[in-house]
Parts: sequence; structure tokens; C-alpha cells
Amino acid sequence: MLLSIEKLVYGGDGLARTDAGQDGRSMAVFVPFVLPGETVEAELQQQKPGLARGSVTRLVETSAERVEPGCPYFQRCGGCHYQHIPYARQLELKAQILRETLQRIAKIELGGEIRMHPSPPWNYRNRTRFQVQVAPEFALGFFRFGSHEFLPVRECPISSPLINRTIAQLTELGGLGCPAVIEEIELFADADDAKMLATAFCLADASKNDLRRSAESLLSQISCLAGVTFFSSRRRSEEDSPADVELITQVGETLIPYKTSHGIYQVSAGAFFQVNRHLLDELVAAVVEDLEGESALDLYAGGGLFTVPLAEKFRHIFAVESSQISVADLRKNVPASVKVINSRTEEYLRNRQRRHCPDLVVLDPPRAGAGKAVTRSLVELGAKHVRYVSCDPATLARDLSTFLSSGYRIVATDLFDLFPQTFHIETVVQLAR
Repeated sequence: MLLSIEKLVYGGDGLARTDAGQDGRSMAVFVPFVLPGETVEAELQQQKPGLARGSVTRLVETSAERVEPGCPYFQRCGGCHYQHIPYARQLELKAQILRETLQRIAKIELGGEIRMHPSPPWNYRNRTRFQVQVAPEFALGFFRFGSHEFLPVRECPISSPLINRTIAQLTELGGLGCPAVIEEIELFADADDAKMLATAFCLADASKNDLRRSAESLLSQISCLAGVTFFSSRRRSEEDSPADVELITQVGETLIPYKTSHGIYQVSAGAFFQVNRHLLDELVAAVVEDLEGESALDLYAGGGLFTVPLAEKFRHIFAVESSQISVADLRKNVPASVKVINSRTEEYLRNRQRRHCPDLVVLDPPRAGAGKAVTRSLVELGAKHVRYVSCDPATLARDLSTFLSSGYRIVATDLFDLFPQTFHIETVVQLAR
């Protein structure tokens, strides 16, 4: 099928439309790894009434903007989507996609400019999770694009230099007798890219003694590795809602200090922390800038990335976090003036005793967004200022519609490119009433 690509949509695909069929309707076709204006020959792989997914078999008319990808695994690995697009153009496309998604889902028109926060486009990740293959030979890798088939890799150009050196070292050492029960390994490097933690996710029948011997071997051979923690496997995306997993055993250090301009955060194995090692301070500034007052409410607080700087500007802070692992970090990272609440956000808001309204609410929900129960509770709470940190434009659009229909207005919008080469978009929306 010959297709003309109209535009890119959220999720990484290009959108094309077929000519009207006998029923008078055209069909939307979604194709990855393309650019607006290109003409491609595509093979349809999934088809439903009115829409289909396809893959490019031939580029017929190639965009002059198309560039060579910076990774040998691009289009085979499922991690990146935009390496064929110049970085400046990636930013433009993401801004367009953000505007269009908000308008299409919630009829929200962003009248002002979107303040853009670019990242170095390569080696930006401080945390990368790998699939593990033990036989016939040890290898680290990812899932192939659109499948759960293992793809071995020897480098990941969007991961930090330290993570890449560790990939090479582990591969050269043949995994150092890595037990077959280990399904995934996550490497997390500190702010200086000098020291790291490893977290392994294992099958339920894992032997603690075997795991500990494996960890001791790793620690003796890889000097930058400070500790290894083993959890039971629970397949999930690292950008999904952080949830506690079952701890099996730990060897060496169990946390890593992460330095920012607002201080040093303790980050434990299994805790959520932002993965872009270059934009943390800018992200924090966009959330807490220009505001101070009596009280602030930090929802989905994690380890306190926003709570710590908020405590410098507000007398009373209430930080709400559901994960036991993150709450332990949160209690150690924040000053004594912060009230830490270990609770799901919706439960905290539902059971919250009626007290004075906070001056500011900060919320940084998982990809699923805050949802109706939380947004309605926040509207009833009536804080003058709300800062919404979103990692998904679709759920952001849904949640913003509740605020905007209840008297809030958008004051500013920031787009943080925390994930260059991918379709992911991080947005900070400043709301006021």
C-alpha cells in the first residue's frame, strides 16, 4: 500500500489516510519510523474497521530532514522512535503533538508559547533496565520492536557512559555466572556518573545463596558497582506507577546519593527517580519557581524531588506518597518541618480533614494521570496555584479539563524533553484561579 504521511502522533507513529473505499470512508494507517511529508510503501499488519497499523517496506519519497540514526539497533530495538529525525526537529514535533493532543481530547487551546527545555540528545539516561539472557551465552538486551523477542545489545547510546561501560564489561565477563532465574537487570548511575546500583528482577524460585554469590562476584569485578538488590519479577514499565515489589536479598550498598542543586537525595534500590541526568534542576525550577507561602501539598511525592525545594519556600509542607520504598527515602531527604503521609493520593484527599486551603498543590502522577477522583477533590480543595507534572499528554488533557471547567486557567506550559529519541513528553502546566 502506498501511503503519504500527514503528521506524527503521540506514540511515535506517522499518520496516513487511505482513499475512500466502497463505503465512502477512508482508513487511518499508523506507521512507525517516518517523517511528515514522506511517501512510503507499507505492509499492513493489524487492521480494524477504520484503522490499521503497518510497517514500511520502502521509502518512496524521503524527507530531506531524515538523518542517519545514532544507534546500530534503531528500528530493531523497541526503545527509541525518533533517531531518524534531527534533534531540533524532534522538539518542534513534540510541541505540535502536545498542542494537538490537548485540543483533540479536551478542546484545550494553548494560547501562549510552550517553553521548551531540550536535553543533550545522547547519553542522558541515569537508569536503564535490560532483559537478561543466560543461555546459550550471557547477554544484556531489550525487546525487539513490537514484540517480546530478545535483542542482545552491546551498547545503548541514550544511556550514560558509565552504564555503557558496564554493559561492555558484563558482556566481556560472560555475566560472571549470572543465575538463570534473573530476568532483568537495572543499572542506576549517580549524578557524577561514577558509581551505580544494580537491581535484578528474578523468578520466584530464586535461591538467596546463589543470588548473593552472584552479587559478590559482580562487586569484586566491577569497581563502580556499589550494591546489588534482588526483587521478585513483576513486569512493568519504569514510567508506570511506582509500586513496591518483593525484596529477596541485598548485597553491598542499598541506596545511592544523588546530587542536585537543592542538595543530595537518598535514592534506594527499587525507588522511582527521574531518569534524565541533565534536566533535574530545570524541572524542579519550573515547578517551584516564583511561589512561596504558608503551606504546600506535594502529591505523588516520590523521594522528595520537589518536596525539598518547596520546604525552602513554604512553612508547612504535606508530602503524600504510596510506595513504602520511596516513603523511606522521602523521610530521610526532607527537613523535619515536612509532614510525610504514606498513602495513596485519592485516599488521602478523600479522608483529609477539612483544614485551611494550601497555597500550592504540586502533583506528579504516573502515566495513568491523576483521574477524576483526585482532580475533583483538588478542585474542591481550591488551592490558588496548581503545578501539574505529566508524562502523558492524553491523561494530562483529561485531567486539565476538570480544572479548566472549574475556574482554573493555564498560566504557563513547559515541555521538558526528558527522553530524546523517543516519543515521550514531560510537561509542567502551571494553573491558577
